[in-house]
Amino acid sequence: MSKQQLHRRSFIKGTVAAGVGLSLLNTPAKLFANEKKPKVRVGLIGVGARGSGHLSLCLHREDVDVIAIADPDTKFAVPKCREIISKVYGAKRKIAEYTNGPEDYLNLLKRDDIDAVIIATPWEWHTIQAVAALKAGKTPAVEVCGAADVQECWQLVNASEAANIQVFGMENVCYRRDVMAVLNMARQGLFGEITHLQGGYQHDLRGVKFNDGKQYYGGGVEFGEKGLSEAHWRTNHSVHRNGDLYPTHGLGPVGNVINMNRGNRLLSLTSVATKSRGLHKYVVDHGGENHPNAKVEFKLGDIVSTLIRTSNGETIMLSHDTNSPRPYSLNFRVQGTNGLWMDDQQSIYIEGKSKHDEWEKTGSENDPASYFGKYDHPLWKRFTKDAAGAGHGGMDWYVINSFIESIKRGAPYALDVYDLATWYAITPLSEQSVAEGGSLQFIPDFTRGRWMNRKPIFALDDQY
Repeated sequence: MSKQQLHRRSFIKGTVAAGVGLSLLNTPAKLFANEKKPKVRVGLIGVGARGSGHLSLCLHREDVDVIAIADPDTKFAVPKCREIISKVYGAKRKIAEYTNGPEDYLNLLKRDDIDAVIIATPWEWHTIQAVAALKAGKTPAVEVCGAADVQECWQLVNASEAANIQVFGMENVCYRRDVMAVLNMARQGLFGEITHLQGGYQHDLRGVKFNDGKQYYGGGVEFGEKGLSEAHWRTNHSVHRNGDLYPTHGLGPVGNVINMNRGNRLLSLTSVATKSRGLHKYVVDHGGENHPNAKVEFKLGDIVSTLIRTSNGETIMLSHDTNSPRPYSLNFRVQGTNGLWMDDQQSIYIEGKSKHDEWEKTGSENDPASYFGKYDHPLWKRFTKDAAGAGHGGMDWYVINSFIESIKRGAPYALDVYDLATWYAITPLSEQSVAEGGSLQFIPDFTRGRWMNRKPIFALDDQY
């Protein structure tokens, strides 16, 4: 275990107990009241491959003023961001840099000219940095991942409640155009009563590489100390952990369909994993049998399957598949009493409209494209031009827009700390279940009962 991991674990153990007590005794009646702001002053913690995209989007907004960045990577990340900043702000405008080691972000948080921070760092830093931001009075937007343990999830919730400051969960797939159209279909009753959903992260990451804009570096053969960017830290999770390491892309979108934490909640899960073969084979195939990493024993099963039960009676199947040769897929499925939609082939079937036992076909009377045209979400209709060119097909623009607009209005976040904690918790719970042969694990209620009265708000406002 690295010094960074040890620091993180000791930090969690030392603060979680106190945080729970404070949140129970000092939870305000009107949680998370924010001051309205015409312009949001932002700092970015972590400006690598992911964070630099957020930086670019913020720089192009007239309602955002980028004040500072923090990242210890002065070889690739910081120089790349200087180029991005120079293209937008010009040579005369300087943005403060905090690059003196992994904890220099704490000095960024001491500034009194920053309202909010965007955290896009390696997974093990997310909660540490979000809690530090909350204690410094900054509102954090935090990138997605899975937690190391359930205590980490409670720590995040407790710190948010104690500070009376919101935390925004940056799950961009919730804003994917087809996903939002299907959400619109579900809300309008096209599928009838929802009974089952699926989602996951099925993405061949064996050759994770880092692109500095000029050439690619690293890869699945070299990782850890010899790896760069994601290859430096992400592959190590596959060495030491066996569970659903990245549940948010699948769970976030389907959670919105069934109003997770807002009239519904997740109750329990059970997870199983296949044997681990993919990464070892990749190292041997591309680095040779004598490569040092060919001797590494990878713990992560090639495919991890998790079945979740909800309080309203739906089931959710999540899949994690990052070490196999395969095309990219998030494996989405929304199924109800009147029909279903499946992502991979954009397949749809609606009883009474589709031919019996046949998927709708391109060019048919009820071509799937016609459904997506009819049910295209109002947010996408309104902001298509604004989102053009943004990362991940425009999804990233919607994430930043939701975060900034919520701060400006003093409005609750559409994806909040309770959602983030619930997403994060799937990873340690699935690890425990896999380790115990698929044992049943109960999912905590991070809202402490508030889910029964909280109303759905995601994408129900045509602004954000």
